[in-house]
Amino acid sequence: MNLRRIPIVPTLLVMIAAGIMIRLGFWQLDRLEQKAALAALFSRNQAMSSEAPLPADKTAREKVWFRHTTFTCLANNETRPMAGHNLKGETGWAQWGQCLTPDGKPVAEVNVGWSISPAAVPFTGGTVGGTIAPDGPLGARVVAGQPLPGLQPSAPPDPGAIPNNHLSYAVQWFLFAATALIIYGLALRKRLAAEGSGG
Repeated sequence: MNLRRIPIVPTLLVMIAAGIMIRLGFWQLDRLEQKAALAALFSRNQAMSSEAPLPADKTAREKVWFRHTTFTCLANNETRPMAGHNLKGETGWAQWGQCLTPDGKPVAEVNVGWSISPAAVPFTGGTVGGTIAPDGPLGARVVAGQPLPGLQPSAPPDPGAIPNNHLSYAVQWFLFAATALIIYGLALRKRLAAEGSGG
């Protein structure tokens, strides 16, 4: 193969693209190890009987997910029903109340129980004890250990429900890189063969 006949710019572009894909694959492998470490931490947290505060900082809060906490909730008087499960695994409505600061800023959401009905229920706040769950769209979340009167207990947060798909993502990026290189190699070979036969 005559190296002088290889197009420089397209080859560089393909090599750069493949290099980026390979780098993304290794990044996913790093994330795989990080997620595995977090999963081990969450399992330890779930087994702990001691209480943990509910940190305001998201990064600090992640370290205490699945631990028990107790705090005072100033509620906005009504729950927001969302799809959820009870302790039996039945599908229904988890009743989420919002806890606010005195000036009205959200502090946390609290799952105060489960019901078969989607109707909201009154929630006036007070002392809340429960398990710190992974953050939701509004930030901190806690699943109360004791439901409000008339509600059933919601299923507690499960560390096993947190996905760890980074290995499959890494394999996909490596395959993308290999596919790009193979396709370009075949196309280049065909082009050079055509040029050779024509010359």
